[in-house]
Amino acid sequence: MILALPVSAGWVKDTQPIMGTSVHVEVWDANDRKAREGAADVMTEMRRIEALMSPYIEETALARLNASAHLAPQAVPAELFDLIRAATDISAASGGAFDITFAAIGHLYDYRDHVRPDPAVIAAKLPLVDYKHLHLNRTAHSVHYARAGVRIDLGGIAKGYAVDRAIELLRAKGITSALVTAGGDSGVLGQKDGRPWMIGIKHPRSPDEMIAVMPLVDSAISTSGDYERFFLENGQRYHHILDPKTGHPADACQSVTIIGPRGQLTDALSTTIFVLGPLDGLRLLQQYPEVDAVIIDHLGKLHLTPGLEQLQRNDQP
Repeated sequence: MILALPVSAGWVKDTQPIMGTSVHVEVWDANDRKAREGAADVMTEMRRIEALMSPYIEETALARLNASAHLAPQAVPAELFDLIRAATDISAASGGAFDITFAAIGHLYDYRDHVRPDPAVIAAKLPLVDYKHLHLNRTAHSVHYARAGVRIDLGGIAKGYAVDRAIELLRAKGITSALVTAGGDSGVLGQKDGRPWMIGIKHPRSPDEMIAVMPLVDSAISTSGDYERFFLENGQRYHHILDPKTGHPADACQSVTIIGPRGQLTDALSTTIFVLGPLDGLRLLQQYPEVDAVIIDHLGKLHLTPGLEQLQRNDQP
């Protein structure tokens, strides 16, 4: 009888630049080869989704949609169609606070080179920002833009979706302990060394500090903050989370973290609540009892969903 023993037991870690951010994976399995294959599969899946959904890479399905969907309905892969439809569902639920058509103005900002559009240009482009300009045909999986100049960007939901897909791939391989992170979006599979994964939430004004550490098992967590991509000009902070109603950076929050079962939802809701602010945001989250939120408003005040408030009270002496 021949016994197949694992080569070695331990963690496999990898970090690569994908989807305009840093993608990091940590996988554990008693079989080292299985862990290595799982980590490689995650990176392959992330690149596949980038090649489908990036608005910045020429010839992706999303880039082609932005180029021609105003001319006639364009059929897109079912996967992309479903994510666009999910994004518009969040738009409808939030009264337009989440809106992937923000890209009509968003692409005019360049945070690395401190470039922002003139207010007159924003005002002229603002009528193009409205998710209702997207006409979706579920039977044909087609998308039609009602106006020329409409653009979409799935940056507020695609990374969370990609993290979900990566976790699903690892689970299907029989891996029971893993972490996948894409920028501000993370998903955890199982536990780490028999204990919950401990995921920190950065302080929005002190990058070396944490405002909280969340113990997570089989969960997703997403953070949207005004400190991720931004520049300062005359004391004004210009960051990448735009208010679809104004075309200017949203100013009600410094940071929003959402914890829930799936990254697609936590990613979209963290952006949505950032735009809405704590009062309207907490009101919206009543529709999503499966999620919790840690909100830092524009003054630096902490707001929590009721479940986390109760945990905080229980932790106090």
